[in-house]
Amino acid sequence: MKPDQNPGMEKVDQSSPTSSSNRLAQTTLDYLMSLSFRQGDLQKYLNDIAHGVAELTAMDWAVVTLSLGDFSKVLASSLDWDNENDEPYPIHGSVAKTVIQTQRLLTVKDTQCETHYGATPEGYRAYLGVPLQSPTGKLLGTICCFHKQPRDFAPEEIRCVELFAERATIAIDNFQLYQQQLKFNETLEAEVAKRTAELKEAQSQLIEKERLAAIGEFTSMIVHEIRNPLTTVRMGLHALKALDLGERDRNRLSLALAEENRLKQLLDGILQYAKPQILETVRCDLNQLLQETVETLGQQPVIAERSLQVTLADVAVHVSCDRDKLKQVLINLISNACEAINPGEAVNISLSKTDQACLTVHNGGSPIPPDILARLTQPFFSTKSSGNGLGLAIVKRIIDAHQGSLTFTSNPETGTTATVQLPQTESNLF
Repeated sequence: MKPDQNPGMEKVDQSSPTSSSNRLAQTTLDYLMSLSFRQGDLQKYLNDIAHGVAELTAMDWAVVTLSLGDFSKVLASSLDWDNENDEPYPIHGSVAKTVIQTQRLLTVKDTQCETHYGATPEGYRAYLGVPLQSPTGKLLGTICCFHKQPRDFAPEEIRCVELFAERATIAIDNFQLYQQQLKFNETLEAEVAKRTAELKEAQSQLIEKERLAAIGEFTSMIVHEIRNPLTTVRMGLHALKALDLGERDRNRLSLALAEENRLKQLLDGILQYAKPQILETVRCDLNQLLQETVETLGQQPVIAERSLQVTLADVAVHVSCDRDKLKQVLINLISNACEAINPGEAVNISLSKTDQACLTVHNGGSPIPPDILARLTQPFFSTKSSGNGLGLAIVKRIIDAHQGSLTFTSNPETGTTATVQLPQTESNLF
């Protein structure tokens, strides 16, 4: 590092040792008392120290540095210097390296004669360096003083620099502690915010579970209350089938029986949706479960008229799940896909494994409009004339209970795809 020249710096009169010593001591005390770090401006405070050291000891240049191992960084300087980017500079072979290694004060009358202490910046020969050590013994940096001509250092001058070094050490140490405290506070605030959000989310989930439990209990009571008279009505309607009725009455009876059956299915669906999803989990191979489900569905007429193209995962996909409920999910998604296409067309079912188990059910046919796609899993929403709108709503609740996700995509180019993702657990990684 090479500072700009500043020949106009004021020098302390050295002609009378006693008067100079007293004047230096008093001036040092006055200067130290004038320093203020209450504004927290470390740069200005250290610059004042560097200027004070250079002025009071009649040195040409003084710097305050921060130790960074084999590098140092100038925090303050009594002169402008050419390190414009304020980058750390290597101290190998320099007098500052000796101070840092020994952690002791060093004075060199002429570095050109006493080369074993290390080199000084070009153009400077005398050196006075003081280490900055925190109360815990940690080396923070140095105060380095340089002079262009060889010179001796009086004890009063050394003591002056040591006093300034103490002030610089306290300022740097306090600033670093303050920065550490700020960082700790930021981390603590972030953690508190995170925990608070988690608690709010947990509280919201608990409230939602309690709300759903209350609705489920109330719904179950209502469903059972409706089922009792409905059973009586059903028995009466079936009894009427044994009578010799005219064609008009038989048609009315058939319509009544169909409506009774539809009402019964609706009540069953409401009860299944409203009650809590209690899982009886077992370790299950999804490849095997998918094969079993496809074989079962192949016997149904509406599905037998379509082609089910199944692509199993090339490795075993083990998940912890309720087999019956997950099979219900597969049946519903595959049945819906078959109903959306014409006889003879194909439904593609694919199972894969990455960080999660991923099942996709794809079909062609007409695309689903975006406004309808967003409402597919809402209860009582259906595009089917005979549907009750609870099938996909129940499917979503089952998948949610498994900590999984259900998504739908649909466009004219690729058709419609339902994607189910189930999380992997440690016991499922093979």
